[in-house]
Amino acid sequence: MSEAKKSKGKKIIFPIILGLVLVGALAFTAKEYFYGKSHEETDNAQIDADISPVVTRVSGYVKEIRFTDNQFVKAGDTLVVLDDRDFQIKLKQAEAALAVAKQSVNVSQYAVAEARTGIATAQANIKTAEVRVWKANEDFKRYQALYEDHAITKAQFDAAKAEKDAAEAALHAAETQVPVITEKVSTNRQQVQATASNIGLREADIDYAKLQLSYTVITAPTDGIVSKKTIQPGQLVQAGQSLFSIVNDNGLYLTANFKETQIENIKVGQTVHINVDAFAGHPINGTVESFAGATGAKFSLLPPDNATGNFVKVVQRIPVRIKLEKADTEFVSRLRPGMSAKVVVDTRKS
Repeated sequence: MSEAKKSKGKKIIFPIILGLVLVGALAFTAKEYFYGKSHEETDNAQIDADISPVVTRVSGYVKEIRFTDNQFVKAGDTLVVLDDRDFQIKLKQAEAALAVAKQSVNVSQYAVAEARTGIATAQANIKTAEVRVWKANEDFKRYQALYEDHAITKAQFDAAKAEKDAAEAALHAAETQVPVITEKVSTNRQQVQATASNIGLREADIDYAKLQLSYTVITAPTDGIVSKKTIQPGQLVQAGQSLFSIVNDNGLYLTANFKETQIENIKVGQTVHINVDAFAGHPINGTVESFAGATGAKFSLLPPDNATGNFVKVVQRIPVRIKLEKADTEFVSRLRPGMSAKVVVDTRKS
């Protein structure tokens, strides 16, 4: 009798367990279904940051390196000093050229003043020549009257006439000197203006030389961690060469590459739950900030061309930028660009 009861009991327990399993599976399936309808997730995500490459603007030899790899620096800190002796010499040359230009202006201004003095002298010579002409004419009139009265010789009369002609010629010569000297004054004034304009050019050369000299001191463009140093003391660097990079730790964000079939319900401002692989037990929150202008494939080195005739449809991914909430500043400061993460977007809020 007891064995029959046990057998009967076993037959009852099995359907109950099976029913509970089915109910649990159904509840789990329903939960996952409704969760999937209101959430979009992907593990194709990584931490990103603004990385500023530091590039030298001038060529030169590295004199000092004032940082070490992975050192935190602040904006404006001096990181590299180049040998500036060549640039100091160029600055002195520009300053010397400016001094020469200013001296040339002084010389030209002196020439203008001298030419003005020449005008006064020429006008005085005209007055003197006019007086001489007047006296020669008066003498000639008297000698002419005396010659007509046969009171003087022909030689004396010719001497008076020659003096008159010489005085008139001297007056004419003096009168012609005034416009010549006036033109000379005008020319000298133009020379002053031309030389003065050269001063502006030389001052610009000095400003440029100072600017080039300032480029020999390379400072940090932003706060962050110095990485990827590629220089050593004494090394010759060329203008435009990348020396190192600074990772801006204040600009951390997350880039999640969602499938194009997932972004229908994802909108800017929605809440995002993030789990960084390196810190699995420390979830953080974020907010959808923006969407990329094209799929990731379009920004690749060799983007696919679907018009080649061998088209195979592949689901594309859209990079989505997610802003990180800095509730835990100490934890966020430990994040590094490139770390992988899993993100879940709550699409219930639009």
